[in-house]
Amino acid sequence: MTTKQAIHNFHIPVMGVAFTIDSPIKVAHYGISSVVSMVDDGLMEQLRAYYCEQFNLAYEEISAKVEDFRAKRITAYLDMMQDIVKMKFEELKSAAWEKGSELEKYIHMLPDFSTIKKDFLARVNSTGMNSDLRDWLNKHLSTGSIDVNIMTKLDKENVQAGEKLPSIFNDAHAALRGFANSKLNSSVVLSAGLNPRLYSYFEQFKDFFPNANGEFAKKIILKISDYRSALIQGKFLAKKGLWVSEFRLESGLNCGGHAFATDGELMGPILAEFKERKQELSTELFGVYAAALEAKNIAVPSQILDQTLTAQGGIGTADEQNLLMDYYQLSSVGWGSTFLLVPDATTVDDATLKQLCEAKEKDLYLSHNSPLGVRFNNIRNNTMADEKQFLIQKNRPGSPCPKKYSALNKDYTEDPICTASRQYQHLKIQDLKSRGLSDLDFQKHMDFATTRECLCVGLTNSALMKYNIPTTHYKESVSICPGPNLAYYDQVLSLEQMVDHIYGRANYLNREDRPHAFVKELELYVQFFEEAVIDLDQPKTKQRLTFLASFENNLQKGINYYENLFEELNFSEQDRNQLDKLKDRLNQFVSREMAPVILA
Repeated sequence: MTTKQAIHNFHIPVMGVAFTIDSPIKVAHYGISSVVSMVDDGLMEQLRAYYCEQFNLAYEEISAKVEDFRAKRITAYLDMMQDIVKMKFEELKSAAWEKGSELEKYIHMLPDFSTIKKDFLARVNSTGMNSDLRDWLNKHLSTGSIDVNIMTKLDKENVQAGEKLPSIFNDAHAALRGFANSKLNSSVVLSAGLNPRLYSYFEQFKDFFPNANGEFAKKIILKISDYRSALIQGKFLAKKGLWVSEFRLESGLNCGGHAFATDGELMGPILAEFKERKQELSTELFGVYAAALEAKNIAVPSQILDQTLTAQGGIGTADEQNLLMDYYQLSSVGWGSTFLLVPDATTVDDATLKQLCEAKEKDLYLSHNSPLGVRFNNIRNNTMADEKQFLIQKNRPGSPCPKKYSALNKDYTEDPICTASRQYQHLKIQDLKSRGLSDLDFQKHMDFATTRECLCVGLTNSALMKYNIPTTHYKESVSICPGPNLAYYDQVLSLEQMVDHIYGRANYLNREDRPHAFVKELELYVQFFEEAVIDLDQPKTKQRLTFLASFENNLQKGINYYENLFEELNFSEQDRNQLDKLKDRLNQFVSREMAPVILA
């Protein structure tokens, strides 16, 4: 029931809906962990049919007419991935005696400090490839974890025959059930904030509770933005007898996908607080957790359970990887957007892959395109944006909304609809016309409303195009959500090349002026703050001014922290100069723009 300790100290986070949907099949047999999106059960069913044919596995369709089809599709897909990974892993070990085998690739990709790598090479040099080594391989090698991601807010209610179904058939609830019923021994990553009803639903599945040895069949990972959110969400789960095995910190802005900005709190200071208060956090949560287990008549583990910290967002060099691992004492670092350039690990269609290789800073931006109303990292001139603009020019803005995973808005309808849908945008435009707005204001509000695009389709099409799977929805329109860090890479990489880059055995950055991940995040937050201050649509209420003042104060504290850190760890002159320039930029902006706003 327990998993062997991870043999790599990086992981591949969830990206979009489709880009890591089958990453475990590509990388898990090499010991690399990755995270699969649980949004689109229809895509999972299509890919299950595809992979069953590729690996000669039996396939029986689970149609949308089957009761609880969403959960059953997810379980079937996850089980299939587990079977394929196990098959490929056994083949890797059994073919160990062939020159140029997959085992050589497995061993090569391990970090040079790995005891497994050192032991293996010593054994081969000493005794060669013998039967004892085969036993050693079975004992020490392991696969990467097949983890899953649930966006907690994507918990749409569902209807059957005109009747609203019970909450356990909501989208996120069904996804959780699909994972819980699978044979995976891995983790679910919960992102996008606390969903009390969903978190309570975990209590229905025994795999999330410890066995007699204090071990879990399935673990919980919380993606969090700061220490406070870790404590609040961790305590909520602990009160239900649910242990958070890992807190996964993601940069608020220097990341891909949806950007959940903090109030100016930066990654370095947040990590420092976790480092300082890690034991305090575990102790407090375990006290609440133990009491809840006792109330459920479940044996309480004799000691505080392991609780690790990982981080991700804009990491791009081996030095940054090592800083996070060594200085902040993390157990793993997530490398996201850079893996979009690695076809051996992620699934991106050829045209989009070319666009990613050519992207510069100006092409990567923080958009308002997500129908969830959360800022969304995007690339300019993607094909779904072209499709959206074509529909606007036809005076038919919006998507027909074929999948409805983001149908959550009730502004104009009793039943929820998606803000990127044709129905919503028609109603929104009619509403704007009724307000008597000036032509300028009308156009501004209309442009903002119609900027939403169909991510349900856009974030899945890449996989369908890659594998030539037929689709009727915007056949060649792709949305993709890389983080700003991708601007500093310009070529397709193999899995081995990317891993060598992570561990400092090679360097595939295309520019020497790339800012440190901490500096880049600060730059993004300064820009975010500037836009917030001069946002004319936001009334300058006392509450708004308090928020802006707190935001600026957090940025200033973050800059002071980095000044001390950069001196303590002897950061490069380039890093120090870029930090100084951002400090001056912020101070000049506050003097020029913020002071008049406060005085007014």
